[in-house]
Amino acid sequence: MRSFDFTPMHRATIGFDQIADLMDRVLNTEVSQPSYPPYNIEKTADDAYRISIAVAGFSENELNIEVKERALFVSAKKAAEDGDAKSYLHRGIATRAFERRFHLADHIHVTGASHVDGMLNIELVREVPEALKPRRIEIGQTPAIEKDVVDAKAVN
Repeated sequence: MRSFDFTPMHRATIGFDQIADLMDRVLNTEVSQPSYPPYNIEKTADDAYRISIAVAGFSENELNIEVKERALFVSAKKAAEDGDAKSYLHRGIATRAFERRFHLADHIHVTGASHVDGMLNIELVREVPEALKPRRIEIGQTPAIEKDVVDAKAVN
């Protein structure tokens, strides 16, 4: 596997630490990513997303969703079963504990979650503040303030 040194980029850039950290994280991830539980990420609108995780066998009480430090953590732990231990001839439904982490981009917020038919659906939305949205600047004549100064100089 290739190893890249981003030290020269750190010297020549200011304020791009997050991009460098993201690239380091992607390049340093293990080749064998955990595949349990399977999940989908879909774009439901221009600024809305949904993460769907297959959590068959888990109840809502056994699932935990947290957002901390721009990361979404989804975990589950099966409650201990009371009573007699079951004897399985074949056990194909995995109900082992898991933790999934999703790194969230700037201005992505979790708006809700639902557990329907063995699927955990987490709704996300991108809410960009007005100050960061692009705005159109009209091109016109000399601004009113400068025009008043020019007129005052002409009178004197």
